[in-house]
Amino acid sequence: MSFESTSQKIIEKTIKAGATDCDVVLAKGFSKSIAYRLGKVEDIEESNGSTFGIRALIGNKQAFISSSDHDESNIDKLIARVIQMTKLAPEDETACLGDPNLYETEIHDLNLLQGIQTDTNTLIEMARQCEESALEIKGITNSEGSGSSFSESEFFIANNKGFSGGYKSSSNSISCSVIAGEGQQMERDYDYAVSRHIDDLLSPFEVGKASAEKAIKRLNPRKIKSCKTPVIFDKRISDDLIGYLASAVSGNSIARGTSFLKDSLGKQIFSKEINIIDDPKIPKGLGSRPFDGEGLRTNKKEIVKNGVLQTWLLNTSTAKKLNLKSTGNASRGVGSPPGISTSNLFMANGIHSFDDMIKSTNSGFYVTELIGMGVNIVTGDYSMGASGLWIENGEIQYPVSEITIASNLKDMFLNLSAANDLEFKARSNAPTIRVENMTLAGK
Repeated sequence: MSFESTSQKIIEKTIKAGATDCDVVLAKGFSKSIAYRLGKVEDIEESNGSTFGIRALIGNKQAFISSSDHDESNIDKLIARVIQMTKLAPEDETACLGDPNLYETEIHDLNLLQGIQTDTNTLIEMARQCEESALEIKGITNSEGSGSSFSESEFFIANNKGFSGGYKSSSNSISCSVIAGEGQQMERDYDYAVSRHIDDLLSPFEVGKASAEKAIKRLNPRKIKSCKTPVIFDKRISDDLIGYLASAVSGNSIARGTSFLKDSLGKQIFSKEINIIDDPKIPKGLGSRPFDGEGLRTNKKEIVKNGVLQTWLLNTSTAKKLNLKSTGNASRGVGSPPGISTSNLFMANGIHSFDDMIKSTNSGFYVTELIGMGVNIVTGDYSMGASGLWIENGEIQYPVSEITIASNLKDMFLNLSAANDLEFKARSNAPTIRVENMTLAGK
């Protein structure tokens, strides 16, 4: 039975059982992964599953239930249980389905599905090539292993208000982590690549080589004295900063008053050169989706334009709390209420090249790895362990480690500039970023 016919049957039964509204989410997924180390396959894993979830509403009460058992008798039992659960649920004035006027009526093909599964032998060969290319680099002494994976998924949602739609997607990945040096002087680093289609994936040789070169650059790190200095965030980790922005402008945080940006809508929070965008319609994008977790239209939106905060990120529930309309940022699991998420979130390229950013730094810290979870979205306080490279007289001089960098996100945002080296390697991406006047705690 198809997802569409299954969902309609469940909806009809749930309404007949006493629900005033309901929706059904169905998800199916397949994945396989390879773990490879020192010339041998260490592990091969495969998983395959299909689950569904029912949300029932009676007035302003709602409840959720999910299962992987698609047998009709089990579905009938689940419907009876979720109706009983809904009757016992507390009143919630914001509990409702999405606005039918905002439903996506034309589901575009965003080319998210490869169409043919990547076979196991190909994944093994990718992992082998990746590790071998890393081990060939002089100075690499050991390997933590390489890995490759393929996944394929289908998502479908329908409700009794007229929305019904789904889409399929795939993902390929390759990664490698290696060790440089010996004894007490060993250092590790990694690299990875992800794409919807294997033909778009960075070559295993390039990933392996990059992981090795990064590890070697970390050898013989020094300690530095505590100071105030510019900090440059490598584009591998710079996306963390826009991730904190997304959390701070999420409707949940704003409605609760628990965000350091709660009073910043329409205000200058970055320099005028900074633009941050959420675009769900990028073909083959790792965060792309033709509609959100409530079936609502998704559109490209400027979260920050010329440094000014333009919008919150809202689903239907948080929009009602704030007397606004959903921004099409609802996310959804099979057994939980709609959450909030971005799609393809990115900071647009700035006006500086990476080389110019380094050359213009008389003395500063180039961060290549962050350690810990030291960010408070309520206050904006930021404190993270870090390692990377020290810059002196506009040139990278030597590696440094055991550093803590600290500031407040409000200050960091206002004193931030972006390079022009943006790459789309994940759901959230940013170019190399420079933040002025951060506190470094060293020796």
